[in-house]
Amino acid sequence: MGMGMYYWDPTYLLVVIGMLICLGASAMVNSAMSKYSRVRNARGMTGAEAARQILNSEGLYNVQIECLNSNKGDHYDPRTNTVRLSSENYNQASVTAVGVAAHECGHAIQHAKGYAPLNIRTALVPVANIGSTLGFPIILLGVFLSWNQILIEIGIWAFALAVLFQLVTLPVEFNASARAVAKIDQYGLLGGEEIRGCRKVLTAAAMTYVAAAASAILQLLRLILLFGGRRRDD
Repeated sequence: MGMGMYYWDPTYLLVVIGMLICLGASAMVNSAMSKYSRVRNARGMTGAEAARQILNSEGLYNVQIECLNSNKGDHYDPRTNTVRLSSENYNQASVTAVGVAAHECGHAIQHAKGYAPLNIRTALVPVANIGSTLGFPIILLGVFLSWNQILIEIGIWAFALAVLFQLVTLPVEFNASARAVAKIDQYGLLGGEEIRGCRKVLTAAAMTYVAAAASAILQLLRLILLFGGRRRDD
Protein backbone atom coordinates (compact mmCIF):
# COMPACT_ATOMS: atom_id res chain seq x y z
CA MET A 1 0.00 0.00 0.00
CA GLY A 2 2.83 2.36 0.96
CA MET A 3 4.53 1.95 -2.43
CA GLY A 4 1.30 2.70 -4.31
CA MET A 5 0.89 5.93 -2.37
CA TYR A 6 4.56 6.71 -2.96
CA TYR A 7 4.19 6.70 -6.73
CA TRP A 8 1.02 8.76 -6.64
CA ASP A 9 2.85 11.58 -4.88
CA PRO A 10 1.82 15.26 -5.09
CA THR A 11 4.77 16.04 -7.39
CA TYR A 12 3.03 13.96 -10.07
CA LEU A 13 0.97 17.11 -10.66
CA LEU A 14 4.08 18.62 -12.30
CA VAL A 15 4.03 15.83 -14.90
CA VAL A 16 0.28 16.34 -15.49
CA ILE A 17 0.76 20.11 -15.92
CA GLY A 18 3.58 19.43 -18.41
CA MET A 19 1.38 17.04 -20.37
CA LEU A 20 -1.47 19.56 -20.50
CA ILE A 21 0.87 22.32 -21.73
CA CYS A 22 2.12 20.01 -24.52
CA LEU A 23 -1.43 18.97 -25.49
CA GLY A 24 -2.52 22.61 -25.66
CA ALA A 25 0.45 23.60 -27.84
CA SER A 26 -0.07 20.59 -30.09
CA ALA A 27 -3.77 21.45 -30.57
CA MET A 28 -2.79 25.04 -31.39
CA VAL A 29 -0.25 24.04 -34.05
CA ASN A 30 -2.55 21.44 -35.63
CA SER A 31 -5.34 23.99 -35.89
CA ALA A 32 -3.12 26.70 -37.45
CA MET A 33 -1.40 24.29 -39.84
CA SER A 34 -4.61 22.68 -41.08
CA LYS A 35 -6.33 26.08 -41.44
CA TYR A 36 -3.56 27.51 -43.65
CA SER A 37 -2.95 24.25 -45.50
CA ARG A 38 -6.41 24.87 -46.99
CA VAL A 39 -5.41 28.40 -48.10
CA ARG A 40 -3.84 28.30 -51.55
CA ASN A 41 -1.08 30.88 -51.99
CA ALA A 42 -1.52 33.46 -54.77
CA ARG A 43 1.58 32.35 -56.70
CA GLY A 44 0.47 28.70 -56.71
CA MET A 45 3.89 27.76 -55.36
CA THR A 46 4.40 24.36 -53.72
CA GLY A 47 6.56 23.86 -50.64
CA ALA A 48 9.20 22.13 -52.79
CA GLU A 49 9.32 25.05 -55.25
CA ALA A 50 9.52 27.61 -52.45
CA ALA A 51 12.35 25.67 -50.79
CA ARG A 52 14.31 25.38 -54.04
CA GLN A 53 13.92 29.09 -54.77
CA ILE A 54 15.09 30.13 -51.29
CA LEU A 55 18.05 27.71 -51.31
CA ASN A 56 19.16 28.74 -54.81
CA SER A 57 18.81 32.44 -54.00
CA GLU A 58 21.04 31.84 -50.97
CA GLY A 59 23.59 29.99 -53.12
CA LEU A 60 22.85 26.66 -51.38
CA TYR A 61 22.63 24.57 -54.57
CA ASN A 62 24.17 21.61 -52.72
CA VAL A 63 21.19 21.24 -50.35
CA GLN A 64 18.84 18.52 -51.60
CA ILE A 65 15.04 18.56 -51.16
CA GLU A 66 13.33 15.22 -50.57
CA CYS A 67 9.69 14.21 -50.25
CA LEU A 68 8.74 12.02 -47.27
CA ASN A 69 6.12 9.28 -47.54
CA SER A 70 4.06 10.62 -44.63
CA ASN A 71 2.24 13.87 -43.93
CA LYS A 72 4.44 14.63 -40.94
CA GLY A 73 8.09 14.84 -40.07
CA ASP A 74 9.37 17.89 -41.97
CA HIS A 75 13.01 18.41 -40.99
CA TYR A 76 16.48 19.45 -42.10
CA ASP A 77 19.22 16.83 -41.87
CA PRO A 78 22.62 18.53 -41.36
CA ARG A 79 24.51 15.24 -41.92
CA THR A 80 23.34 14.91 -45.52
CA ASN A 81 22.48 18.57 -46.24
CA THR A 82 18.89 17.64 -47.02
CA VAL A 83 15.57 19.41 -46.49
CA ARG A 84 12.90 16.72 -46.09
CA LEU A 85 9.29 17.79 -46.50
CA SER A 86 6.14 15.81 -45.75
CA SER A 87 4.33 14.78 -48.94
CA GLU A 88 1.60 17.34 -48.19
CA ASN A 89 3.98 20.30 -47.82
CA TYR A 90 6.18 19.13 -50.70
CA ASN A 91 3.31 18.93 -53.20
CA GLN A 92 0.74 21.48 -52.02
CA ALA A 93 0.65 25.16 -52.95
CA SER A 94 -0.68 26.30 -49.57
CA VAL A 95 0.43 29.03 -47.17
CA THR A 96 1.39 26.32 -44.64
CA ALA A 97 3.51 24.43 -47.21
CA VAL A 98 5.55 27.51 -48.10
CA GLY A 99 5.93 28.50 -44.43
CA VAL A 100 7.12 25.06 -43.30
CA ALA A 101 9.43 24.67 -46.32
CA ALA A 102 10.96 28.09 -45.64
CA HIS A 103 11.44 27.18 -41.96
CA GLU A 104 13.41 24.04 -42.88
CA CYS A 105 15.47 26.15 -45.34
CA GLY A 106 16.09 28.45 -42.36
CA HIS A 107 17.87 25.52 -40.69
CA ALA A 108 19.90 24.90 -43.86
CA ILE A 109 20.96 28.58 -43.89
CA GLN A 110 21.88 28.31 -40.17
CA HIS A 111 24.02 25.30 -41.00
CA ALA A 112 25.73 27.03 -43.92
CA LYS A 113 26.49 30.11 -41.83
CA GLY A 114 27.75 28.11 -38.82
CA TYR A 115 25.02 29.43 -36.50
CA ALA A 116 26.38 28.56 -33.03
CA PRO A 117 23.17 27.36 -31.26
CA LEU A 118 22.58 24.87 -34.12
CA ASN A 119 26.13 23.49 -33.74
CA ILE A 120 25.67 23.17 -29.97
CA ARG A 121 22.30 21.45 -30.49
CA THR A 122 23.77 19.00 -33.02
CA ALA A 123 26.60 18.17 -30.60
CA LEU A 124 24.09 17.62 -27.77
CA VAL A 125 21.90 15.13 -29.71
CA PRO A 126 23.71 11.91 -28.59
CA VAL A 127 24.12 13.20 -25.02
CA ALA A 128 20.45 14.19 -24.81
CA ASN A 129 19.33 10.78 -26.12
CA ILE A 130 21.37 9.00 -23.46
CA GLY A 131 20.18 11.42 -20.77
CA SER A 132 16.49 11.07 -21.55
CA THR A 133 16.75 7.26 -21.87
CA LEU A 134 19.00 6.49 -18.90
CA GLY A 135 18.39 9.38 -16.49
CA PHE A 136 15.37 7.88 -14.72
CA PRO A 137 16.61 4.23 -14.70
CA ILE A 138 19.91 5.37 -13.10
CA ILE A 139 17.95 7.27 -10.43
CA LEU A 140 15.80 4.19 -9.72
CA LEU A 141 18.90 2.01 -9.52
CA GLY A 142 20.31 4.46 -6.98
CA VAL A 143 17.09 4.26 -4.95
CA PHE A 144 17.15 0.44 -4.98
CA LEU A 145 20.77 0.44 -3.85
CA SER A 146 19.62 2.01 -0.56
CA TRP A 147 19.52 5.60 -1.82
CA ASN A 148 22.97 5.63 -3.40
CA GLN A 149 23.40 9.42 -3.62
CA ILE A 150 26.09 9.32 -6.33
CA LEU A 151 23.95 7.26 -8.72
CA ILE A 152 20.91 9.42 -8.00
CA GLU A 153 22.87 12.58 -8.77
CA ILE A 154 24.33 11.08 -11.98
CA GLY A 155 20.77 10.22 -13.04
CA ILE A 156 19.50 13.73 -12.30
CA TRP A 157 22.43 15.29 -14.21
CA ALA A 158 21.81 12.94 -17.16
CA PHE A 159 18.19 14.08 -17.27
CA ALA A 160 19.32 17.71 -16.90
CA LEU A 161 21.39 17.34 -20.10
CA ALA A 162 18.25 16.25 -21.95
CA VAL A 163 16.52 19.37 -20.60
CA LEU A 164 19.46 21.52 -21.74
CA PHE A 165 18.99 20.10 -25.25
CA GLN A 166 15.33 21.23 -25.21
CA LEU A 167 16.42 24.73 -24.14
CA VAL A 168 19.10 25.02 -26.86
CA THR A 169 16.44 23.94 -29.37
CA LEU A 170 14.42 27.10 -28.66
CA PRO A 171 16.76 29.73 -30.20
CA VAL A 172 17.44 27.35 -33.11
CA GLU A 173 13.72 27.04 -33.92
CA PHE A 174 12.80 30.69 -33.34
CA ASN A 175 15.74 31.85 -35.44
CA ALA A 176 14.85 29.46 -38.31
CA SER A 177 11.29 30.84 -38.32
CA ALA A 178 12.53 34.44 -38.28
CA ARG A 179 14.81 33.66 -41.24
CA ALA A 180 11.89 31.93 -43.01
CA VAL A 181 9.59 34.95 -42.78
CA ALA A 182 12.41 37.30 -43.83
CA LYS A 183 13.25 35.20 -46.92
CA ILE A 184 9.58 34.74 -47.90
CA ASP A 185 9.22 38.51 -47.75
CA GLN A 186 12.57 39.23 -49.47
CA TYR A 187 11.84 36.92 -52.42
CA GLY A 188 8.12 37.79 -52.61
CA LEU A 189 6.96 34.19 -52.18
CA LEU A 190 3.81 35.17 -50.29
CA GLY A 191 1.66 38.33 -50.25
CA GLY A 192 1.04 40.52 -47.18
CA GLU A 193 -2.04 38.72 -45.85
CA GLU A 194 -0.44 35.35 -46.62
CA ILE A 195 2.70 36.30 -44.69
CA ARG A 196 0.54 37.02 -41.63
CA GLY A 197 -0.96 33.54 -41.91
CA CYS A 198 2.48 32.04 -42.39
CA ARG A 199 3.72 33.84 -39.25
CA LYS A 200 0.78 32.38 -37.28
CA VAL A 201 1.68 28.85 -38.45
CA LEU A 202 5.36 29.25 -37.53
CA THR A 203 4.58 30.88 -34.16
CA ALA A 204 2.23 28.02 -33.28
CA ALA A 205 4.92 25.51 -34.29
CA ALA A 206 7.50 27.30 -32.12
CA MET A 207 5.13 27.08 -29.15
CA THR A 208 5.30 23.27 -29.27
CA TYR A 209 9.05 23.55 -28.56
CA VAL A 210 8.40 25.99 -25.70
CA ALA A 211 5.86 23.52 -24.30
CA ALA A 212 8.29 20.59 -24.60
CA ALA A 213 10.99 22.58 -22.79
CA ALA A 214 8.57 23.65 -20.04
CA SER A 215 7.39 20.07 -19.61
CA ALA A 216 10.98 18.78 -19.39
CA ILE A 217 11.86 21.43 -16.79
CA LEU A 218 8.82 20.40 -14.70
CA GLN A 219 9.90 16.74 -14.89
CA LEU A 220 13.44 17.65 -13.83
CA LEU A 221 12.03 19.68 -10.93
CA ARG A 222 9.98 16.67 -9.88
CA LEU A 223 13.04 14.38 -9.92
CA ILE A 224 14.97 16.89 -7.79
CA LEU A 225 12.05 17.20 -5.33
CA LEU A 226 11.64 13.42 -5.08
CA PHE A 227 15.24 12.26 -5.03
CA GLY A 228 17.57 15.26 -4.72
CA GLY A 229 17.37 16.00 -1.02
CA ARG A 230 17.26 12.58 0.61
CA ARG A 231 20.78 12.61 2.06
CA ARG A 232 19.61 14.75 5.00
CA ASP A 233 17.21 11.99 6.08
CA ASP A 234 19.97 9.42 6.64
